[in-house]
Amino acid sequence: MSTKFCVNLTSSGNDPDKATVGFVVANAALGSEKETLVFLSTEGARLAEKGYADSIREEGFLPLTELMEAFTSGGGTIYVCAPCFKKRGLDENNLVDGATIVGGAMLVEFLSDGAPSVTY
Repeated sequence: MSTKFCVNLTSSGNDPDKATVGFVVANAALGSEKETLVFLSTEGARLAEKGYADSIREEGFLPLTELMEAFTSGGGTIYVCAPCFKKRGLDENNLVDGATIVGGAMLVEFLSDGAPSVTY
């Protein structure tokens, strides 16, 4: 059984429910003592910019910024798809704490030993 877990998050303000649930699941994986990665791709890359997630709140869940902060403070890793980030004209000098812009090879390396992955 893998000791790693990956959440590929392709949603942000375009689908707040998916963005929120993605971080709920990522926090659950951390709580299960899995080395956990959230990979922000396509529209999910927007969540890497400070302030973007501040207004995202889904009924029945903590605000997205609180979920993201809990994830990174709990030891979770956030990778941001470099081409996705660049395509959207986002500012790499304004990243949320714990986010790192990477190429796809970093995701492949993380998953290469059989880590399970879910996508939201």
